[in-house]
Amino acid sequence: MRALLVVNPAATTTSARTRDVLIHALASEMKLEAVTTEYRGHARDLGRQAAESKDIDLVISLGGDGTINEIVNGLLHNGPDPDRLPGLAVVPGGSTNVFARALGLPNDAVEATGALLDALREGRQRTVGLGLTSGTPGTEDESVPARWFTFNAGLGFDAGVVGRVEQHRERGKRSTHSLYIRQAMRQFFGEPHRRQGTITLERPGADPVPDLVLSIVCNASPWTYLGNRPVYASPKASFDKGLDVLGLSRMSTAAVARYGTQLLTSSPERGPHGRHVTSLHDLTDFTLHSKVPLPLQMDGDHLGLRTSVTFTGVRRALRVIV
Repeated sequence: MRALLVVNPAATTTSARTRDVLIHALASEMKLEAVTTEYRGHARDLGRQAAESKDIDLVISLGGDGTINEIVNGLLHNGPDPDRLPGLAVVPGGSTNVFARALGLPNDAVEATGALLDALREGRQRTVGLGLTSGTPGTEDESVPARWFTFNAGLGFDAGVVGRVEQHRERGKRSTHSLYIRQAMRQFFGEPHRRQGTITLERPGADPVPDLVLSIVCNASPWTYLGNRPVYASPKASFDKGLDVLGLSRMSTAAVARYGTQLLTSSPERGPHGRHVTSLHDLTDFTLHSKVPLPLQMDGDHLGLRTSVTFTGVRRALRVIV
């Protein structure tokens, strides 16, 4: 087997020495080429090259969720084809590692490497569904390139939090859970539309859902983690189904306290609920429109402002070694 290992040197939880040990362990079991990313988008370029190559069987990500997202968008540049394209394997090295943990992989890089080698020896793999976003025809965003996401996306409040965190990381701050919580509070108090939402969800064969302040799209459960605590925005979300949506139509102080507490105490059986909550399960196609430009995030990566985004749930899009 020939594999490409994509290494993010800025991964927050692996040292250079640990990465060297992991590379040595992987190289002992396969013909391995290790490449260190040098710029934003480099992992995407490497994934595309692997997809176009005829002798790469597997692409291994050693980094966080952002590195995985880039690789996936490179692999699927010309569309999904699990039987032909290289498979994906994940060694978590980021601060949260939602995709790896949602797959049931260890959150420790050394343990995950051992699990990966066991999976390869035993031939364990699964084909997972992914989310795809694109510009909406007839809107100012119709020319926005399509982009895949692996576990979640969001238009509005949560994407604003991600953008704030990215700004701090660019100034040298570490991506910690306390940083996310602080920026969530600042985003809340600075949110001009928290009492009257600007987002409308439209889907074929159903009435529109208007006046949403917050819209979280999940392709997997949990939605994210706070330390080792899983947080379930859409507990029924699954890699084997379409996309789930959690929407909130009110973000007053009382509503945030109520639904924030529900998120922190959520479980695989129960997520946020109440009269201001919209929960939709297993959607294939829908569009989020906003009256004003709002931030968009996918897999924890801030992608700028959008007024309209079309979402598609694509089943059996990617082969993953587990």
